[in-house]
Amino acid sequence: MDRQSPDLVTFGETMALFMPANARSLDQMGTVVQGFGGAESNVAIGVARLGGSVGWFGALGRDPFGTMIYKTLRGEGVDVSRARLVEGEETGVMFREQVAGRLAVHYRRKHSAASRMGPEELDADYIRGAKLLHVTGITAALGERALEAVRQAVAIAKAAGVKVVLDPNLRLKLWSAEEAARVLLPLAEQADYFMPGWDELQLLYGTEDFDEAAARLGRLQAVSVVKGVGERTVIVEGERRSEVPFYPAERIVDTVGAGDGFCAGFLAGVLRGMSAVEAVRLASVCGSLVIQSHGDWEALPDWQTASSRLSGQAAVER
Repeated sequence: MDRQSPDLVTFGETMALFMPANARSLDQMGTVVQGFGGAESNVAIGVARLGGSVGWFGALGRDPFGTMIYKTLRGEGVDVSRARLVEGEETGVMFREQVAGRLAVHYRRKHSAASRMGPEELDADYIRGAKLLHVTGITAALGERALEAVRQAVAIAKAAGVKVVLDPNLRLKLWSAEEAARVLLPLAEQADYFMPGWDELQLLYGTEDFDEAAARLGRLQAVSVVKGVGERTVIVEGERRSEVPFYPAERIVDTVGAGDGFCAGFLAGVLRGMSAVEAVRLASVCGSLVIQSHGDWEALPDWQTASSRLSGQAAVER
């Protein structure tokens, strides 16, 4: 066991981000805002801000964007000791815009350092020394070598007794729902925590009947946390279901990153020894706070902010 491992380990693609300063399309953007985003690094920052011990790794180009991402993650308290800045390769870039009131994202990831991600990125001892391994469907969808890295990481974790967290993070620009189901459902069978949105679960299971989907989830070994079932989150553990209402948002500014904020809150709660219901309450607070500001991760709360908002939420068990 690597005694230097953080409690939570995650890995994947993180990209530089450019978007108009105001809610405009890219061809009318004027002033540009620069940042970065990636599901796994967003989660890592969120857990670190909530006081958790977390590490992120992946491949970045040794360029200004990769350096910015690396330094920012390290500054946020995320362990990046296993991340790589690759000489001669580029960091992927994404562009976000508002078109007719709807969000659109354009990716430039072909031939990036992260697009070449494979099993060689893995430090087995680093994973074995953690308590939780967090993986997403985005990494699995990047290509065969990235998928093999996910599968190997899960195998390493399972053999070492490290709990596996799977967030489908379904991206239909990367693969079809059918392709995603063929890959992600076997991974869900190995997971200890499965965190789909209800919209994602409908695509993966091919049903709009929640009771049918819940019955299938109940046969998994995982604690399943289904976001967005109406205005609530439903936790499925075998035949038992618990419901936690969404924490209300005073205003909605930008919904990007809400799922990552939710996941970060849940995992931080698990690491603090909370029950699934308690962790979902914390997760709901974090997701609510994220959507009230711009950016993928910038509005992720610290522990003091999140914990001060936890009162007054109720769960219903049946």
